[in-house]
Amino acid sequence: MVFPMVLLKLADWAWYQLLAHSFYRAARKIGTYGSLFNNNNQCGRSHQGSTYPSVSKCPLECNGTKTLVCDIHGTLLRTPSFFPYFMLVAFEGGSIFRALVLLLSCPLLWVLDHELGLRVMVFVTFCGLRLRDMESVGRAVLPKFFLENMNLHAYEVLASTGRRVVFTSIPRVMVEGFLKEYLSVDVVEGTELHVFGDYYTGFFTDEGVLVKHKAVKEVFGESKPDIGLGGSGLNDNLFMSLCKEAYVVSNEDRKTSASSVMPRHKYPKPLVFHDGRLAFLPTPMATLSMFLWLPAGIILAIYRLLVGIFLPYKIVILLGSWIGVHIRIKGCTPSRSATNKTGVLYVCTHRTLLDPVFLSTALGKPMTAVTYSLSKMSEFIAPIKTVRLTRDRKQDGVTMQRLLSEGDLVVCPEGTTCREPYLLRFSSLFAELADEIVPVAINTHVGMFYGTTASGLKCLDPIFFLMNPCPTYVLEFLGKVPRELTCAGGKSSCEVANHIQRQLADALGFECTTLTRRDKYMMLAGNEGVVCDMRKKPNNTCLSGPM
Repeated sequence: MVFPMVLLKLADWAWYQLLAHSFYRAARKIGTYGSLFNNNNQCGRSHQGSTYPSVSKCPLECNGTKTLVCDIHGTLLRTPSFFPYFMLVAFEGGSIFRALVLLLSCPLLWVLDHELGLRVMVFVTFCGLRLRDMESVGRAVLPKFFLENMNLHAYEVLASTGRRVVFTSIPRVMVEGFLKEYLSVDVVEGTELHVFGDYYTGFFTDEGVLVKHKAVKEVFGESKPDIGLGGSGLNDNLFMSLCKEAYVVSNEDRKTSASSVMPRHKYPKPLVFHDGRLAFLPTPMATLSMFLWLPAGIILAIYRLLVGIFLPYKIVILLGSWIGVHIRIKGCTPSRSATNKTGVLYVCTHRTLLDPVFLSTALGKPMTAVTYSLSKMSEFIAPIKTVRLTRDRKQDGVTMQRLLSEGDLVVCPEGTTCREPYLLRFSSLFAELADEIVPVAINTHVGMFYGTTASGLKCLDPIFFLMNPCPTYVLEFLGKVPRELTCAGGKSSCEVANHIQRQLADALGFECTTLTRRDKYMMLAGNEGVVCDMRKKPNNTCLSGPM
């Protein structure tokens, strides 16, 4: 009887510590906040407003020699919760099962205080995660979502200062890369995570969660930072009181409005490349919707794939809207010239591996596509003929010339996909092989999953694209390139390639760059490229390299 009684007491203790005690603390916090809201809210707001003005009131002039301290959570970012960024690490760096566990922990996070909730999120997200996976997510995935959720007012104040220091209770590894590379932050102080070998343990180091006002004292000593930015919480008020002047980022400043959202043209540096599968910010409700959609999405993706493989083109276009795949065709599809003995060369922008398939469907006839690193699985299930190239210019030229003599050919001169509104450098090889060239501006729209990846399994790219509830493909035929603008008319292959790139970019509203496939993968491996607008280049400047 002793052993069962011991188990019963342990269960009772666990119930109290893990559930009852947590609910009691949550109720106490709610009661306290409710009392403050009912009795002292207006007074508190008025006092805070007079003490710490809004960040939009901060002058931007003469800040070049000043030092600014702030937090990324609740200050630089408009999102009130940091949960979506933990979910991105769990899903993109870990696995879908880790993301599911993190989602299931949400009810527990709602009743825990800030520090305990942070410890739970860190443990679920980082326990057993490899260091290199976190490094990859921090470099290639998180910056996109950070930039899209940047508070414009807070960023403008940050950018106007000479020295920038960020203190945050968020794990430093999640934010340091973005803050230093995109926002030019000099010092990042955050919570440190314990590491064992090449893996995170999911626990904090002995220092625990970073306390901002203590960290400010340790870094600056007796001197005071010039400007402090923070939220309306008590912890932020403490560290802002250590600054010579302080400004608060209120809930109104964080609202999604035209004045607080940072437009793309104001990004500190162009976001050309990013990786990851998720095309949305994974808030708890959005993530729950994704998991509820997954079973139906997988079945629907397989069904859509089978329809595209086995049914005739006309029926596929007819069924497209019924099965949720929207195909929009603009412009007139050209016909082959009677005097031309070779096929038409269709030059397309490259958004996903399915570009040639949708082009073939739009034209209603089988096409041949040349590819590079197409997976065996994608090659096997492709409903059109695919031919691998070797990246040897001479050999690839012979191969493409032979394919053109057999019929129409599809080529994507960028050599790799790009998700953002940029066009990569065009290879000039295609311009040397055909006189009948038809540029096709292709763009895609997805709401849940990206159909491309640089670090994941490429064989799943078509599946992920077709798993979207309503994926859209837009194809615009720009008409044949006039003969006088081709190599047959006396133009060099570089001039032809550059002209077609500019033509496609104008049709899509994109920006031309000199970046290549090599630049993309080097960037995702830790190096960066430079965006260059080709409209500023002279026409005789060859920005196109070998395939």
